[in-house]
Amino acid sequence: MAAKPTVLVTRKLPPAVEVRLARDYEARLNEADRPYDRDEILAGAEGADALLVTPTERIDAELSKRLPRSVRIIASFSVGHEHIDVAAATARGITVTNTPEVLTDATADVAMLLLLGTARRASEGEAVMRQNAWARWSTVYMLGTQVTGKRLGIVGFGRIGRALAKRARGFDMEIHYHDIQRAPAEIEEGARFHADVETMLPISDFLSLNCPATAETRDLINERTIALLPDGAIVVNTSRGDVIDDEALIAALRSGKLGGAGLDVYQNEPNVNPAYRTLRNTFLLPHLGSASHETRDAMGFRALDNLDAFFGGQRPRDALA
Repeated sequence: MAAKPTVLVTRKLPPAVEVRLARDYEARLNEADRPYDRDEILAGAEGADALLVTPTERIDAELSKRLPRSVRIIASFSVGHEHIDVAAATARGITVTNTPEVLTDATADVAMLLLLGTARRASEGEAVMRQNAWARWSTVYMLGTQVTGKRLGIVGFGRIGRALAKRARGFDMEIHYHDIQRAPAEIEEGARFHADVETMLPISDFLSLNCPATAETRDLINERTIALLPDGAIVVNTSRGDVIDDEALIAALRSGKLGGAGLDVYQNEPNVNPAYRTLRNTFLLPHLGSASHETRDAMGFRALDNLDAFFGGQRPRDALA
């Protein structure tokens, strides 16, 4: 019987995923779920055929060069792959895969949760109830912003952006979007395309960031672009923290230029800018976009499907290069 391929797994995975891993591979599991540093990755990869990593591990060009020659594939438990230098890995002859499609609905759900929660001051209201600080009902108590019928600008009209638009239509929101290119009419479903994001910002009562983190989108939300938004606009981010200039957003939230921000992703996670926690007009989640039992299982199984295909002599469906 042929030996099973050896896989270094850098973080703890859902139980069902680890069961399948143990069945089909020689799995080097991270039972403590403590993020590995670079030396631990290199040591664990010695003699391994594959790495199964998450966004908490940065596989840059220097680390790719130092990986043992035995490593032939890196399967990432994520859609985003900015934590891996794909070009450097490919140059080493290492295949890189991700897990698209399976987290679309879960992340769009969270984007809608952030949009609603920020608009209706849900975190403030929940805190009042937990602190037993609700004194009386009043016609002017904790007034929020109505969502129904408002204009939603979506930056990035991929799977998640389109799924958010579908949910927002249930609130009779007017959908606008910006992307690199216009989507076919049957995908737009009445959404209005903006080739230039700056033409969309002034009409965005709500702005949702659903774009990948690239050199072009880094600090996309900055002092200049925030100034283009309507006064009192609400910004929601479920993409990547790098698309927001923290200092500019915090200043706009403090000044009242923006009505609020709903954030699930941040720069330098988990070391979030502490100023966000001091602001009453923020609705903050700890990167829960894909955090449902069903979605995390599906992500793990998709990563394993890619490994199965690779070691079965086929090109993985989610190969990135």
